Amino acid sequence: MTEAPQGELKIKAYLDLAVKAQASDIHFVAGRPPILRIQGKLTPADLPPIYAPQLKEIIYEMLTPHQRAAFEERPELDFSYHDFRGYYFRVNVHREKGSVGATIRIMSGSTKSLSELGLPPVIEDLTRRHSGLVLIVGRAGSGKTTTMIHMVELINKERQAKVITIEDPIEFFYESKKGLIVQREVGSDTPSFASGLKYALRQDPDVVVIGEMRDHESISMALTTAETGHLVLATLHAPDASEAINRIIDVYSGDKQNQIRVQLAETLSAVVGQHLLPRKDSVSRVLASEILVSNLAVRTMIRRNSLSELRSQMESGREGMYTLEQCLSRLVKNGSITVETAQSHAKYPKLLEI
Repeated sequence: MTEAPQGELKIKAYLDLAVKAQASDIHFVAGRPPILRIQGKLTPADLPPIYAPQLKEIIYEMLTPHQRAAFEERPELDFSYHDFRGYYFRVNVHREKGSVGATIRIMSGSTKSLSELGLPPVIEDLTRRHSGLVLIVGRAGSGKTTTMIHMVELINKERQAKVITIEDPIEFFYESKKGLIVQREVGSDTPSFASGLKYALRQDPDVVVIGEMRDHESISMALTTAETGHLVLATLHAPDASEAINRIIDVYSGDKQNQIRVQLAETLSAVVGQHLLPRKDSVSRVLASEILVSNLAVRTMIRRNSLSELRSQMESGREGMYTLEQCLSRLVKNGSITVETAQSHAKYPKLLEI
């Protein structure tokens, strides 16, 4: 159980509790105490239940007058909450059985090094490319946003590049350094991802960052943007690299899929697949990843729809590629995770070298 100070708490006290507990999320449901997700597991805070009237007051502390009006008109709202101890929070406010509820994702406001994040050196190489589509894929809560932020900050520090981000909501506020960063939020700055991408091409970008490729329109515009000579960084919900490619192609009708395979083969630069796993003997988590980098062989496999052969390229280690199983095997050998954790998260457990 997670303990908190006594007395009536405000939202910042709950957030402070979650940060100290190293939680990744905090869930508010009327009639229950706050529920923290710690190392992937739901853990009730050692607090009394929060009933609907008080819970509404707590959640509304985070909302601006405009956000309150928007939520009361349509009871689904995503936004970011900042200005708290160097952390930032992605918030979803919703209704549950007629009461106000919320789910808050907790992320550090400071960027870490590649080694601290557990990312491979090839990530730096990908940020130095001037065109192509780089996909960061994984399930919800796999650290995709953290990796994206790190890549944008690398570009910001190293290159005199204009970066346009299209996000829903804006989750991390960048300060322009060597580069110029323009952040646009879906809903307030642009009506949709597709619209933001369309007009981004007229705003002289070098790099376009897409918070999430969600639908046919945003995927089409992302491919077009990469095809016109820009570097595009995007996240996508998919369990691994080959499935990410499949999902993009499957968005299109059968008669257009061959054309999209050709377009994707020409524009795809790399796929970074991610999983966050419980660290051995610790409350923290460790990143397990896989890397697919486009080369002549990979492009040919995508065109021919021979995605099952991509694994052989990843296993080869060329251009910094590796499979999830190779990464899991390394994490077991260096004592970061248990054998059981590796086996339960591997797509092909028999290929683990442990």
